[in-house]
Amino acid sequence: MIRRAVDIVVSLAVVALASPVLALAVLAIRLETPGPAIYRQRRVGLHGREFDVLKLRTMVAGAERIGAGLAIAQGDPRITRVGALLRRTSLDELPNLVNVVRGEMSLIGPRPTLPWQVERYTPRQRGRLAIRPGITGWAQVNGRAALPWSERIELDLYYIEHRSLRLDLEIVRRTVAMVLGGDGVYKGRAGGWSE
Repeated sequence: MIRRAVDIVVSLAVVALASPVLALAVLAIRLETPGPAIYRQRRVGLHGREFDVLKLRTMVAGAERIGAGLAIAQGDPRITRVGALLRRTSLDELPNLVNVVRGEMSLIGPRPTLPWQVERYTPRQRGRLAIRPGITGWAQVNGRAALPWSERIELDLYYIEHRSLRLDLEIVRRTVAMVLGGDGVYKGRAGGWSE
């Protein structure tokens, strides 16, 4: 209950404070390329429930059907100029706060994954669905998209087994450092997914 209350209060406060930045970002996205400013993608959350994760669009509309599909590499031509800035600063994730307020996500937890990835989970890996997915998490601050998928899942399972206020504060500290440094934003050839 306390964790959920913190999620809601912090999310609403950040949305209120960041609303001018969000408005400017939405305007810049719409002016640069046609298409909606908010990108929705189906993800899997708590106990396997599916929901639409919300992000600011950083690529040309329909990018998942062009070129490398869901895999994104640095210098990807589908990324817009505004999108590159949003990705580098992680501002594209701000609409995730709406998912937090709705109860689909938490501030801290494993990043929500695609349904086809969840279909390939082993029974152990399905333990990743035991808590709400997060905007940031232990895997994000320990290598993010540079890690093979299996390692990211193991880091998420470690977090679930050792979740504590101290660990959450360490994740917040490292997340701030990563956002300011713009590290680990891009995925490898397989989008961080390996067989």
